[in-house]
Amino acid sequence: MVDTGSVPSAYLSIAFLTIVGILMPLTNFIMSWALRPRTDPSRPHITRSYLLEGYERDHSLYPRRLSTFECGSEPIGDAMIQFHFQYYWYAIVFLVFDVAFMFLVLGGIVAAEETKTVDGDIANAEAGLAIIAAFFTIMSLGVWYVFRKRGRIYI
Repeated sequence: MVDTGSVPSAYLSIAFLTIVGILMPLTNFIMSWALRPRTDPSRPHITRSYLLEGYERDHSLYPRRLSTFECGSEPIGDAMIQFHFQYYWYAIVFLVFDVAFMFLVLGGIVAAEETKTVDGDIANAEAGLAIIAAFFTIMSLGVWYVFRKRGRIYI
């Protein structure tokens, strides 16, 4: 392992990335709220941009603006329909194995670091790999349970 000096300095980059990860979407939300075209209170069908002078859009000219958009064809029925879980279970299975693979790779890196030197601690590497194997087994049992139910899970 690389010696970084002290424990607080080792977590400084993680804290910085956390702050950046929180500030970026907040900045985008605030900018979109501040720069979006606003409706005129006296004429609610007109939007006006305060950033671009002279930009006005009259939405009363578009009678279909409140209808559901379906690639240019006439909408049929209601847009709010319920989907069964079976349409999403392949994506969920992919996410389960994606997370499991991430932990397997991290476990392999830890095991390689532990056994890299001649006097490496084999017991720690074996314990880490056993924990990763138990995690992967639990994830596989969850996927087996979903396949056994054949997607008949309704949320």
